[in-house]
Formats: sequence, structure tokens, C-alpha cells
Amino acid sequence: MHNNTTLTKVRVWDLPTRLFHWGLVIGVSGLAISGTVGASAMVWHFRFGYTVLALLLFRIVWGLVGGRWSRFGAFIYAPQSLINYLKGKGRPEHSVGHSPVGALSVFALLAILVLQVSSGLVSDDEIAFAGPLTAFVSNATVSVATNYHANIGKWILLGLAVLHIVAIVFYLLRKQNLVHAMVHGDKELVRPAPASRDDLASRTAALLLFMLCAGLSYWISTLDSVAF
Repeated sequence: MHNNTTLTKVRVWDLPTRLFHWGLVIGVSGLAISGTVGASAMVWHFRFGYTVLALLLFRIVWGLVGGRWSRFGAFIYAPQSLINYLKGKGRPEHSVGHSPVGALSVFALLAILVLQVSSGLVSDDEIAFAGPLTAFVSNATVSVATNYHANIGKWILLGLAVLHIVAIVFYLLRKQNLVHAMVHGDKELVRPAPASRDDLASRTAALLLFMLCAGLSYWISTLDSVAF
């Protein structure tokens, strides 16, 4: 018996979203390695941290104005949608962008990353390295942030990263290659779906936006030199 189902190729992930994704993978990996090595590698830990900060700032704004399936509004689901999806009663659009479970994972990962980077900005190891915003908060806040950043947040982030990888493998076993779509941007769908905008104009706008975010991140990195 032949399968005559016609698949439609749809641009789901625009180039800026894909570059953000892989940039974040590199940035977080760099943070984990440099943070574990410590000592002189902490200089790179800070550099990776500011890079991830710029990426997160970009993604927050791009989540409002980016391609159709990159916008947060495309994967904010009601609790009942999540329950139905877990019961195997998902809707067709759940297979286009992020599914309800995938969306939950994305929001959790972004939130923990924001918290981890933010706590790093006000952390102080009391040896040689301190975040650029430590002078603007109380000693109690610095202490709490430092403990969270070094002893709690990194393990939560590691756990979410592992779950993310497990989910990719799970879908791969179900013949859904999520990595392929995040590399090339397209998905082959049984039903047609609106494509994300991914033209020269939108890519140029994304580049300008990221440059602004990178500039803001760099400015934050210099605040430790003007705090006094």
C-alpha cells in the first residue's frame, strides 16, 4: 500500500531565530565550560555571559516582532491545550512550530537563562571577579545572587538542557527531526500552514536589532568602571 500523502514545505523558523538558537547553544556551552574550569577562564565566562545576555534581549524582542512561528503569541497555550496534547488530542498547528510541551520547555529555558544571567551580573566571588551591577545592589542581594548563580541556577539550567536533548531524541525516534528544521528552517507538513516571514528586509531588521542588544549588553559590562 502506497502512501500518497502530499507534504507541503513551509518556512517555519526564520534565519534570525535559527542563528539565535545555535548562538545560544554555543554561548551556554561556553558558560558551562568556562564556569567549571574557573581561574583564568572566568574572563571568558564573563564574555560568554554578555553574549548570552545580548542573545536573550534579542529573542525577547524578536518574540514580539519576528517570524510567524517565532513569536511568543504563536506558542502560548492554555492549560487545557497542554492537557489535551498530553492525552494525544493535539491540534494540527501543534506540529508546525512549538507544541504545547515544547513551548513549556522553551519558556522555562528562557526564564531560567534570564535568571542565571541576571544573577551573574550581581554576583561576587570575593576573590577576583564581580558582576558589573554589584555596586548598585545591597550586599544581601549580592550574597543571595552569588549563591543562586553558583550553586542552584546552573544545575537547574543543566537539567533543562538535558530534558531538551532528551525531547529531541524522543521526536527523532518518532521520525520528527527537529534539528533539521532548526538548521534549514523548513518543515514538511501534511497540512498547509502560514509561513514565517524570512526575507532580506526582516533579516536586516533582525541584524540591526541584535546590534542594539549587543550594544546594550556591552554598556552593562562597563558599568562596574563607572559605579564609583
